[in-house]
Formats: sequence, C-alpha cells, structure tokens
Amino acid sequence: MKITLVRHAQPEWVKDGFSVDNPPLTDLGHKQSELLGAWCKDQRFDEVLVSPLVRTQQTAAPMLKTLNRMLEIEPWLEEIRNPVWHGTPEEKAAEAWRAEKSKNSVDRWSGIDGGEKVISFVDRINVGASLFLEERGVVRSNTDLPVWETTSAFNDDASILLIAHAGTNSVTICHLLGLPPTPWEWERLVIGHASVSVVETLQLGDGITFGLNQLSGVEHLPPALRTY
Repeated sequence: MKITLVRHAQPEWVKDGFSVDNPPLTDLGHKQSELLGAWCKDQRFDEVLVSPLVRTQQTAAPMLKTLNRMLEIEPWLEEIRNPVWHGTPEEKAAEAWRAEKSKNSVDRWSGIDGGEKVISFVDRINVGASLFLEERGVVRSNTDLPVWETTSAFNDDASILLIAHAGTNSVTICHLLGLPPTPWEWERLVIGHASVSVVETLQLGDGITFGLNQLSGVEHLPPALRTY
C-alpha cells in the first residue's frame, strides 16, 4: 500500500494587512497547484481524499481534473484549528505564534489560547488515521513496535492520495512510522507548500510496517516557486 501526502499550495493568510481565516491560495499558490496537476499525469491513485478547507480544495482542483476524479472530502484531514483571527491586524496572529514558540516544551501541548489544543489535534489525527487504515484492512498490532496486521480488506497494491496540510500530514506520517508525538510535528518534519511525501507498507514476518520513501519532495516545482 502506497500513501502519498500532498500539502496544499501557498495560502493567502494575510490580505491588506489583516488576517484571513480559511484562506484561499495566493497567485503563486495557484501556479504551484497547476504544477501539481501536471505532476499527476504520471501518477496512479485508487483514491483521492481532500481536507475540507479552501486551500486544499483549490490545490486539489487541477489534480482532480488531470485524474478525472470528483472531489471527495475527508473531514479528519482538517488542519489544527487556530483562534478566530479573521479581520484582525496580522500582528496579532504573529505575536501569538511567537509566544507559542517561546513556551517550555511540555507547555506547548496546550496550544494557542482560543485555538485547538495541540494534544487534542494530535489525538484527532491519530484516531482519524487509524480509522482510515482500519477501513482499508490495516489494524495496529498489540505490540510496542509499529507493527500492523492486515485483514481481508487490505489491498497491497492500493495507491491513495491525501491532500491536506503540514500539520495533518506530519502527524499522520509520525503515527504511521510509530514515532512518539511532539507538540511541534510540523516543525520536526518540515513540509513545503505543494510538496509530495510518500509512505509505503513493508512486509514483516508477523504483519506490516510503514517506511517513509519521500519527505517534502518539490522536484515538480522550479526553485523560484518553492515556498514553506
């Protein structure tokens, strides 16, 4: 089983000096998404699942057109929920993120005041990823090692595309690899806009595990269009 995780293209978090919640893509972001659409010409996917947010749906549009597929929303792929900053000066959000990064490590689990707690976000993604895999015949074994059992629903040749976010993709990757979570997964795994990460199953004697084949691949983007 191959799981490809694409991060959305560059979003317009700030417009005319004010924060934008659930933002659309920038002009550069649309160029990045068109290049993702071209990249898809050489790809095969049995399923394409997209986060419910605007920036991911706009990123997905050229890819879905190339693949001749309809939009299919997967709610658990939604990014961590920020406080409501829409219409406030951009400095307010910037200061909140600076304060968050200055906290002691264990205190970062609480997240930014008014937003989703990081510990709740990690739990939400881990549960969502586990249910997603269970529906496709992959269930975590009762062992300390990151070993998974397969059921009759498992298709070893399946190729699945998830179009989501730096946070959801990084937490999902760490969950599949069996890495203990941290409150800064999207800084531990630095994933660029419109980048491609790939995780594939590996056969073991008592089940399967997951290997990371590619992280934040941006070869389909010219250097001038690579952003983070």
